[in-house]
Amino acid sequence: MDGGPSGEYPHRMETLTIYHNPRCAKSRAALAMLQAHEVPLRIIEYLKKPPTRAEIAALREKLGSSPAEWIRKGEPEYKQMRLSDGSTEEQLLDAMAKHPILIERPIVVCGHRAVLGRPPERVLELLQQ
Repeated sequence: MDGGPSGEYPHRMETLTIYHNPRCAKSRAALAMLQAHEVPLRIIEYLKKPPTRAEIAALREKLGSSPAEWIRKGEPEYKQMRLSDGSTEEQLLDAMAKHPILIERPIVVCGHRAVLGRPPERVLELLQQ
């Protein structure tokens, strides 16, 4: 389905949740795309209102990928927590719960699915379901 702005996804009335960091250009771009498509949105600035450990584990299931694929390895907290490519998923989830800056952004959730908005256009995949 070819979708665009102004409600061309009439079947998509479910509210999407975006884990957003307004200081991140990719996160702002993804948010702008969703707003242009006029989908109902719940915006969570996850650095101000961090997700719980359980919520982060649920994101893992919805993303269908290992936390190693969506943890920010370049952040000082990654090194401070002594994380590495050999860290377990549980260690990575614990670290993201303790330091939400480690969560890659944006993550957009629709029901039981989620996508990492890198590149930002990936968020539009949720509109095509």
